[in-house]
Amino acid sequence: MQLQFLGADHEVTGSCHFLKFGEKNLLVDCGMEQGPDLYVNQDIPVNPSEIDYILITHAHIDHSGLLPLLYSHGFRGQVFATKATCELCNIMLKDSAHIQMFEAEWRNRKARRAGAPEVVPLYNMDDAQGAIELLIPCDYNKKISIDENLDVRFIDAGHLLGSSSIEMWIRENDEEVKMAFSGDIGHSGKPLIKNPEFIEEADYVVMESTYGDKNHVEPPDFSRELAAVIDRTFARGGNVVIPAFSVGRTQEMLYFLRKIKTERLLDRFLDFEVYIDSPLAVEATNIFHKNVADCFDEEALSLVEQGINPIGFDGLKVAVTSDESKMINFIEKPVVIISASGMCEAGRIRHHLKHNLWRRESTILFVGYQVPGTLGNALLGGVKDVKLFGETIHVEAEIRNLPGISGHADRDHLLEWASKIKHPKKIFVVHGDDKVCESFAALLHSELSEDAYAPYSGDTFDLLTGEMVAQGSRIQIEKKDTKVRASSNIFARLLAAGQRLLTVINRCEGMPNKELGKFADQINSLCDKWER
Repeated sequence: MQLQFLGADHEVTGSCHFLKFGEKNLLVDCGMEQGPDLYVNQDIPVNPSEIDYILITHAHIDHSGLLPLLYSHGFRGQVFATKATCELCNIMLKDSAHIQMFEAEWRNRKARRAGAPEVVPLYNMDDAQGAIELLIPCDYNKKISIDENLDVRFIDAGHLLGSSSIEMWIRENDEEVKMAFSGDIGHSGKPLIKNPEFIEEADYVVMESTYGDKNHVEPPDFSRELAAVIDRTFARGGNVVIPAFSVGRTQEMLYFLRKIKTERLLDRFLDFEVYIDSPLAVEATNIFHKNVADCFDEEALSLVEQGINPIGFDGLKVAVTSDESKMINFIEKPVVIISASGMCEAGRIRHHLKHNLWRRESTILFVGYQVPGTLGNALLGGVKDVKLFGETIHVEAEIRNLPGISGHADRDHLLEWASKIKHPKKIFVVHGDDKVCESFAALLHSELSEDAYAPYSGDTFDLLTGEMVAQGSRIQIEKKDTKVRASSNIFARLLAAGQRLLTVINRCEGMPNKELGKFADQINSLCDKWER
């Protein structure tokens, strides 16, 4: 019984953990890295076709975004997640595929003019749809027997609609080990969704540490803070542009904007308009409405029971088509624009930045964590010039950060979460910046007397003995050549298909000779067609 760390180790994004017990292979999360890579992540140690199960803590792309890539490389196992996570993955994985395909097409237009090699998307829409069809929705707080040696329970992590921490009971050779994966732990008191639940006991814990080195500032009255920013910007005649994740943060901003309207916190501009410029955000908002009973907190439920839409109000507009998106930049009066992506790395937000960054009148308001190396992080850091769509834009707009809004628990809340688990043998600290992982592991030891360790990608532990059996790489890299990785993806897909074929052949042992012969003829015929 072994646990191998693969992603979000001494880094914040790209969560992925590999478990092997008996003859079964399992992943907890399969996320895409966002922003620059600090360490080389180890590959999954088996062919995707040999993975039996995947458990997804929540729908954010840094936890689910490589599911379609695994599917394209032969994965056909079962994917378990909460109902809301399954619904959100249905739209988010398709959106990710669309972005992959769009960016590849855009790069290829430039590549053809420059005589450069073709860029291939990591995956396409068919891969996303195939992965979605493998999703199995699960209820919160219900122990599920996945097979004779594995039971699982999802509990509310309070981070995102449908987000979960996962309890796992794993059996091998008449021994049972209980694992707990925190997922991303939410900040208590978030609007709309419930507070995180606690886990009472586990042998081993894998927990996040995004804000493991700091506490959030005392939460302000977000609606009043936001109203002040809007008032000041509108008085100048500018727009308030809010880069926000389509799922979670966009809906929270709508909640605060509704309060501004209903409590008349912006009397000078009471009839102001808000534009959601993200088809994904529109679909996600509909999913929020469908999961009121399971996921909403008491305050949001109370509004619903009164017939009040907690995230709807007069003046709310949506832009779904590209033409509707473009028209926003021709509106003469000041407006609030909420658009993705939240870190300004892709999507429609980059067009709105192009039209507003150079305007002294406008404000770019950040309301979420910005990974170092992203455009959002650079803007918050005071960069004066940025390049968008091949054009250099001089930054004249007001750049603001609304402090206190976070989807992640801070240091004290993380400590509280860990303290509720009775005497774990070891706590593995992941999903934090390089130094933060180490400092939070040290804090768990000093404050809670826990055996805590911040693993690197490739580190492997025997869960029956508690000993490390393999050590991963500690070497930092300067920069990955994403273009080379993308262009080689198709050949990697072909190799994975070949490995899957061998897996299928091995499982055919014992079948009738007639069927085995037919299969062999089909393989030979395929080889005859493609042999060069």
